[in-house]
Amino acid sequence: MSYIYKYFSKSDYLLFFVYLFAFCLFACLLVLAGCTDEEVQDQEPEPEELETVNIVYVDWVSEIASAHVVKAVIENRLGYNCELLSVTAVSMWESVAAGDQDAMVAAWLPTLQQHYYEAVKDDIEFLGPNLEGVEMGLVVPAYVPIESIEELKSYAEEFDYKIIGIDPEAGLMASTDEAMEIYGLDQFELVYGSDLTMTSALEIAYEEERWIAVTGWTPHWKFARWDLKYLDDPESVFGEAEYIGTIVRQGLEDDMPEVYKFLDNFYWTAEDMEQVMLWFSEEGLSAEEAAERWVSENIETVDQWLAE
Repeated sequence: MSYIYKYFSKSDYLLFFVYLFAFCLFACLLVLAGCTDEEVQDQEPEPEELETVNIVYVDWVSEIASAHVVKAVIENRLGYNCELLSVTAVSMWESVAAGDQDAMVAAWLPTLQQHYYEAVKDDIEFLGPNLEGVEMGLVVPAYVPIESIEELKSYAEEFDYKIIGIDPEAGLMASTDEAMEIYGLDQFELVYGSDLTMTSALEIAYEEERWIAVTGWTPHWKFARWDLKYLDDPESVFGEAEYIGTIVRQGLEDDMPEVYKFLDNFYWTAEDMEQVMLWFSEEGLSAEEAAERWVSENIETVDQWLAE
């Protein structure tokens, strides 16, 4: 110590300790600041989740196409999340009426789903047609040499005594039951199933050139793939031309005005829908990929849907 005192005075020592204290204090402040920053970062709120639009549809190939196109626009152009739910026809209407689902674009009117509409019309909002010129009835391959539903009873054996149908709750099936009664098709059985089972049976029969009668509607991709025809319906059991309408829950306009405006403007053609159906039914695209492709290739139409 005596050696050090030769070079440093007491005032030098005091200054040294002042500097040392200041340095330590500064270092502590830096550490505290770092901890504080970490705490602030830890406490920063997560980005808000996107609002979700819930769209319900019935599992027909036509409605798979329209529901996925609507989803693509809602997510890619409006910035919402969109969840699709496939249900039966009756559940589709009831879920929108109850407010559990926001909307559907699969209301076949004024005949096919009219009884569903009448049951819930006071609890929904109808935005009008989104596709017009819809047709439905009984369909056979073009090579089958009959032209009318009433001719079926003369060829029951050739048709294996069956008419191949779809979802038992579909309005088309109720109309087919009525047609079978009116046209005296007592020998026939109406086979319930789905759009997939119906088109699979049609494909097999067509390849073998067997006679087959199926429930059918337009737009549907089967008319683009095979040479088919509707059987004449002189009693008009299946009604005149139908349209597909848009239904939303009450209050959607207030909750999601952009989504409401888009759904109110949504309108396309049978050719548009059939193109989407062909892409995912025949060309190997998923429904999501087909819908996004259509949206990307039809910017002007989508812009019109989103216009003020």
